[in-house]
Amino acid sequence: MKTTLEIPDALFRRAKSAAARRGVPLRQLVTEAVRDKLAAHSGANGKPWVKLMGKLKHLRKETERINLLVEEDSEKIDAEMWR
Repeated sequence: MKTTLEIPDALFRRAKSAAARRGVPLRQLVTEAVRDKLAAHSGANGKPWVKLMGKLKHLRKETERINLLVEEDSEKIDAEMWR
């Protein structure tokens, strides 16, 4: 479908340049950009936190280590506290 869009000059030049660098027509770049933008918003289903899930996965072992230290420390009896 053909349509007419009003795009600011500076943004148009950047888009045209980016399309040329990628070796694709401007219409393909714009189509991909719109598709990606719509997918990013619909993928979360109104829950913006969903896109962040798993981002701290690399800290799982550190979290387990900290939880173990807290658990071990909480099992200790502070003699001063019980006087």
